[in-house]
Amino acid sequence: MSTANPTHGLRAPGTIVKKASGWLMAIGVVFIFIGIMAIAEPLVAGLAIVFLVGWLLIIGGGAHFIAAFGGGGAWRAIVQVLIGIVYVAGGVYFLTHTLLGLGTLTLLLAGIILAEAVFEIVAYFQIRETGGSSWLLMNAILTLLVGGLIWLHWPSSSVWAIGTLVGINLLMTGISRVMFGVAARKFSGHAAGS
Repeated sequence: MSTANPTHGLRAPGTIVKKASGWLMAIGVVFIFIGIMAIAEPLVAGLAIVFLVGWLLIIGGGAHFIAAFGGGGAWRAIVQVLIGIVYVAGGVYFLTHTLLGLGTLTLLLAGIILAEAVFEIVAYFQIRETGGSSWLLMNAILTLLVGGLIWLHWPSSSVWAIGTLVGINLLMTGISRVMFGVAARKFSGHAAGS
């Protein structure tokens, strides 16, 4: 009828944070490992991404086929079926022509990176009087160099670009998760001690 230990409820949030931070750090270590592997073998990582994109396109196409029967009239159904066909065809292309798919994704990535650099340069000129805007310009220049490097060396950049960039992203994501887990655990310890 009454609680056995009145302080038990006060310790539970610290225990939850400790468990959650442990899981967060474990996931971070997995991300770090996968990121290092992707950087070490960028072609394998790039091909894995092509397979992932291919299957996601096929699943998206299936979703459009299902949406075609969701009502809304014949025109909506026709549009959904046509979009589904394009998605499935793109997915099959990526799954059956993995090296060509990797080259296509790499060229698309280079275009996106170059566009980002142009937008950042435009943004810099709009806020150049603001403190710290030089960092935006430096980021834009580095982004322009990376995008230009991928673009100028295409298709040979397909071997390393996507796998390396995804590997770096996974590595940084893993490090940030581990550091966040460590910080949460320290905060939990300080909160429990006070």
